[in-house]
Amino acid sequence: MKAEAGTEREIKSMKRVYLSLGSNLGDRLGTIRRALDQMSATGIEVRRVSSFYRTEPVEFREQPWFVNCVAEVATELLPMQLLKALQKIEWGLGRRRTVGKGPRTIDIDILLYENAVVRSAALTIPHAGMAERRFVLIPLCELAAHLRHPVTDRTVVEMLNETQDRGQVIRIRTEDIAAGHAPAHARVGIANTD
Repeated sequence: MKAEAGTEREIKSMKRVYLSLGSNLGDRLGTIRRALDQMSATGIEVRRVSSFYRTEPVEFREQPWFVNCVAEVATELLPMQLLKALQKIEWGLGRRRTVGKGPRTIDIDILLYENAVVRSAALTIPHAGMAERRFVLIPLCELAAHLRHPVTDRTVVEMLNETQDRGQVIRIRTEDIAAGHAPAHARVGIANTD
């Protein structure tokens, strides 16, 4: 009975979080996969991962296209602890913050942390730009289309339908990933759609 109670307590204390992962330098897909693999060692349980998407840069446009996805994770870490754990993973995978919005080996953003609202100099949850980014909303919609934004109360589908962002977000076909071709396609700029 005690083991069951401990397990029940553990389940209740785990928080559901959605993360956006992106990379536009080196082996983009491989780097994202390594980031996901490293999360379990830091108290972050990866539950589901969206499809991978090839996406054009926004704001700072003179850089390589990205590979992006969204992951649903569970963790007992508090928001600032989670941020620090994710930054440690980024650093370990070669992320150096030299140019704002510039090229990066890996970028991991906290989109949503349960229904929490956090506003600090270091962290904003829900992520401030999520409702304006198709490269976030399309993969998030794949995992949680009817999830509501804790501030605006809009669903992910509603945010996607209302965004002014028209950047290209192209799903990388599953068979290309399985065959190991996705990174090459991303490098040469071949658009993959099903």
